[in-house]
Amino acid sequence: MSSVEESRAPRPAYVPGHGLLKGRTAVVTAAAGAGIGGATARRFLEEGARVLLGDAHARRLKETEEALAGEFGAGNVASLPCDVTEEAQVRALFDLAVREHGGLDIVFNNAGLGGTAELVDMSDEQWSKVIDVTLNGTFRCTRAALRVMKAAGRGGVVVNNASVVGWRAQSGQAHYAAAKAGVMALTRCAAVEAAAYGVRVNAVAPSLAMHPHLVKVTSAELLAELTGREAFGRYAEPWEVANVVVFLASGYSSYMTGETVSVSSRRA
Repeated sequence: MSSVEESRAPRPAYVPGHGLLKGRTAVVTAAAGAGIGGATARRFLEEGARVLLGDAHARRLKETEEALAGEFGAGNVASLPCDVTEEAQVRALFDLAVREHGGLDIVFNNAGLGGTAELVDMSDEQWSKVIDVTLNGTFRCTRAALRVMKAAGRGGVVVNNASVVGWRAQSGQAHYAAAKAGVMALTRCAAVEAAAYGVRVNAVAPSLAMHPHLVKVTSAELLAELTGREAFGRYAEPWEVANVVVFLASGYSSYMTGETVSVSSRRA
C-alpha cells in the first residue's frame, strides 16, 4: 500500500434520499455523464424532484435521460440539448420547464469549461472560450431562471457551481479562476436582486471532485499531488458535492442567500 493510500480517510456511505425536494421542478445544466451535474440530477430525483436535464452533448444527454427515466419514471425526467453559450438554446430549456411542469423551482447551473495555459502562452480564444461557457453561461442561465421565477411569483432557488480556484491562485488557471471568481460575484449580486421576489441564489465551490472517467485520463503523479493537498487524502465523489447542492436547494437553507459554500478538505 502506498503512503498516499495509507493517508486516505475511508469513503463515506452514500446518503439515501429523504424527500427534501418532493413535488419540485428542477433544471440542471451540463447534466450528462458521471460528473457533478449527473450526480446532482440523480440526487434531486432521489429527493423527489422532477428534473429537466440540459447538456451540449446530445448523445450523452439522451443516454443519461433514458437511464434515469428507467430508474425514476419517464414522467420525472426530461432533457433538451443546451449549449449555454447560445441564448436561444438557454431560453428553450427554461421555456420547456414552464411548458411541461407549469413552472420552475430549482436551477443548478453546472456548465463550465476548464483548461491549462500559462498567461504568456494563453490565446484570446482560450481565454474567451472558458469565460463564455463558465461565467457568461452561468449569467445566461441565472437570468433565464430569475425571469421565470419572478414572473411566477412563487419563489425558487438557484445554485451555481463555482470553485475554490475562484479564491486561490493556481498556475495555468487564470482564465478558469477569473471565471469562477466571477460566478461568485454574480451569485452575490443576483441574490440581492432576487431576494425581493423570494428567490435565493447561492453557490458551491468544490476543490477536487472526480469521477472514474476523469481519473483514467489523469496521470498518477498529478492525482497524487492533488489528493495530497486534501485533508482526507482523496478526491470528493461527485455525489458528495451534489449533497451540498441538495442542501442549498432545500428548505434547510432557507435563510441563506448570496453565499458560496466550499465543498473542500483542501489544506492549502
